[in-house]
Order: sequence, then structure tokens, then C-alpha cells
Amino acid sequence: MTELNESISLNDFQSVLFEGDKLTLSNTLLNRVNESFDFLKAFSENKIIYGVNTGFGPMAQYRISDEDTIQLQYNLIRSHSTGMGNELDEIYVKASILARMNTLSLGHSGIHFSAIELMKELLNRNITPVIYQHGGVGASGDLVQLAHLALVLIGEGEVYHNGSKKPTKEVFEKEGLAPLKIHLREGLALMNGTSIMSGIGIVNVIYAERLFQWSVYCSGLINEIMRAYDDHLSEKLNNVKKHSGQQKVASMIRDFISGSKLTRKREEHLYNGKNQESIFKDKLQEYYSIRCTPQILGPIYEALENAKKILIEEVNSANDNPIVDVASENVYHGGNFHGDYVAFEMDKLRIGITKLSILMERQLNYLLNPSLNEALPAFANLGKLGLNFGMQGAQFTATSTTAENQTLATPMYTHSIPNNKDNQDVVSMGANSAWLTKKVIDNSFEVLSIEILTLIQAIDYLDCYSDLSAQGKNIYDQIRKIIPTFKEDIVLAPYLSEIKNYIKGKAL
Repeated sequence: MTELNESISLNDFQSVLFEGDKLTLSNTLLNRVNESFDFLKAFSENKIIYGVNTGFGPMAQYRISDEDTIQLQYNLIRSHSTGMGNELDEIYVKASILARMNTLSLGHSGIHFSAIELMKELLNRNITPVIYQHGGVGASGDLVQLAHLALVLIGEGEVYHNGSKKPTKEVFEKEGLAPLKIHLREGLALMNGTSIMSGIGIVNVIYAERLFQWSVYCSGLINEIMRAYDDHLSEKLNNVKKHSGQQKVASMIRDFISGSKLTRKREEHLYNGKNQESIFKDKLQEYYSIRCTPQILGPIYEALENAKKILIEEVNSANDNPIVDVASENVYHGGNFHGDYVAFEMDKLRIGITKLSILMERQLNYLLNPSLNEALPAFANLGKLGLNFGMQGAQFTATSTTAENQTLATPMYTHSIPNNKDNQDVVSMGANSAWLTKKVIDNSFEVLSIEILTLIQAIDYLDCYSDLSAQGKNIYDQIRKIIPTFKEDIVLAPYLSEIKNYIKGKAL
């Protein structure tokens, strides 16, 4: 069980989303939310409070009569349920619900506890609202997409349950759940925040971390099978450049290749005074896609670590408007719903993962081109050259997918378009950025799947399994359980898909 209390961690998201943990709510949380609600209810009497007794956005100058305040909230939810495009995958919706639950549980939203309790039940009973990809500009929060969550909470809209899409009303009746009853400002509080972009972002960083780990280990494996000199990975070389990411990546690869009988020591081959050639047969230095891996992956590691930090800060922040502060007995109006922090991190992560896919594609090209590697047949072809094709067809997929990533890497953070009668005159586009990052990460797993299969085929051609590091043998064994060595041409698509699903679902 995972208990929501003071704050939520990345491990909590991991437990609920990937391990199926059920959620519980602490008494401390219950008391905090109730206190916030009771205060706002009393404080708002005889005062003008945005979203309680006023219209919304550019319509805020209109007072709402007491008899219409509850209907106002229902109108907001229904009128903004305008999402279009593809539906968000269930795991991203669940992450968004968990993010929204947590921020509303901090006691700064004046929301009734029943809304949080019902969101908990959606997660625990695997009831997933239908939410669409298009709709959020990420400035007054993810209004349109969160409206579809709120729509489900009031018993309307559609959900996925037991593998099929059904009307919410039907599922609630079957599960014995009562729709949310609006008390004060639940409509605005549910919608006015960054939880969609943050939920997608949280899943992104979990998958990106797995992708990064596998790409580092593939870089270690290519160092092994290409019998690279190991000094470009040395602690001495990498520590004189003062970037923690570079040092971390170099350390990870050193750990990976530890015990390898394939990587070479420069002092044993080039510093022994026995070299008399005028033209050296072996390259003195590896190509950049091998030699510069710490320098290339280092900043990506740091971008990923910073994205994790910012996202966890965001989901542990009150990000709606207005903000209720019981301690000072006041209500503050501002813009905590603005998604620039998440948008900027998702853009940076997407650019970084795109560069990672470029590195993998170039390492793949090195393996497939005998003019470069001078050790393997063309396309790592274990069959008859000319008759068989090896990994030739798969390279087209890797190249085209990497090219798509390069286009998708264009920042959304700078693509602000004013809207909402120019009330929202600078917007973040955070949900768009997070979703594009999701696509780039998914694409990169495809490129990685092709590279890793090529590496495994190369090991068989070179007959070097016994000389690999323990980590190298481990990766070989895992992939060979999915696809056996092939010499004759086979349909690779289903195998590549299986490899992708395996490495995406598994942190090393």
C-alpha cells in the first residue's frame, strides 16, 4: 500500500503505476483538506473570491448569484470538456490523477475531501477516464484535459474499465460509486492546474531513465566488441572535465565493461615502444560515437536528473488559483497554474533524448558499415552476402525514426499563442511538450531495439561471448531469450517489437 500524506515521491508513482500498489489517505491529509475547505467556505461569505462567486478567466468581472454558484462549477466542467485527437494511454491518465490528488491534498485549494476520495477510488479500482491529447495550452493549467477528469468525477463522460470503454454512469453504478457532489469550487480546483503535463512528464522520466540505462550499456557493449581502448572512459580523463553527468556516464560504462577481455589498454599496445609501422593498421582513436559517449550522454543524464527534480517539486506544489492559506487566514490570487517549469523541462528532455537516439543510430551505422568498423560483414549479416540481408532493412527503420525525433525536438516552450480573449496572453504549451516527449522516448526505444539486436548478432559473428564482461553476457542472454541467432532472412518486425517492450518494461 502507498499512503498519501505530506508529499509524494517518484518511487510512489513507480509503485502505483507500475507495481499496482493501492492508495490510502492518511488522517493528517484528511484533517488538512477539511480545514482548508471549512476555512474557504467561511471566508468567502460576503467577499468576492475568484471562481467561487465570479465568472472565470476574462469573465471574472461578472458576479455570480448565490443560487448559481454550484451550477457555475458544473457549467465550467461541461463547457471545457472539448478535448480532441488521440486518447491518452491509461498509464499517463493514472499518473495525472495521482498528481492532481496530491496537489489538492496539500490544503491550499479549499476543495471538499470527497473529490480526493473519489480519485483514489478511480485508481484503486482501475477506472480510467477518457482524456484526449489535444486541448491544453498549459497556462491556466491543463483546463480542457482536466475537465475530462472532472467530468468523470461528476458521473459523466467515459472511462476504461476491465479492458473496455464504457459510460461513466454505468461503471459507477456497477462499482457502487456515487458521483462527486460539487460543494464550493471543486470544478475550478480540479481543472486549474498542471497535473496532465506533470503526470505525462512523470511517466516520461521513468521510461527515459530506463532508456538511458540501456543506451549506456549498449555503449559499453560496443566498446567491448570493437575492442576499443579504454582510456577515453578513464576516471583521470573524465574528472578533469568538471561535469558530473560526464563523470557519471564514464563511471557507469567502466563498471559495465569491468572484467572484459576485449577492451584494450593503450599502454600495452601503443606505449610499449615496439611500434615501428609508418602507417598504423589499428585506429589510434575510436570514432566519436564510441569515444565521446561520456561527453554526449553526460548532459542528457543531467537533463534527466533535473527533470525528475522539477516534476516532483511540481506535483508537490499547490498549482491552482486562488491559493487558500489557512495559517494567515487569507486567499491569494496569482498564477501557480502556469506550466512553464514543466514545459521547459520536457523540451530539454526531448532534445536530450533526441540526441541520445542520434548517438544510437550512429553507433548502429558504425556496426553495419564494414568500411568503418573493419571487423563485421556488411549489415552484420551472418548469412551469405548478396543473398541475405542481415540488419539492412532494420537500419531504414532506425534512420527514419531518428529523423522523426529530430523534427519533434523543436521546442514547444517558445510557441506561446495568446487565447482566451487575450487573458492568457503568454502560455506554456506544457501538455503538448510532455506528449511530444513521450513520442520521442517511445521512438528511441525502437532505435535502441535495433541497435541492441545488431550488437547481439555481432557478438555471434565475432564469437566473443566468452570474453565479454559479466554485464555484456547478461544483456546477450536476455536478448537471446527473445530471438535466436539468425543467418537466413526472417521477418524481424515482431522480434523488434518484443525487444522494445522488454527493454521499455525493465530497468537494468
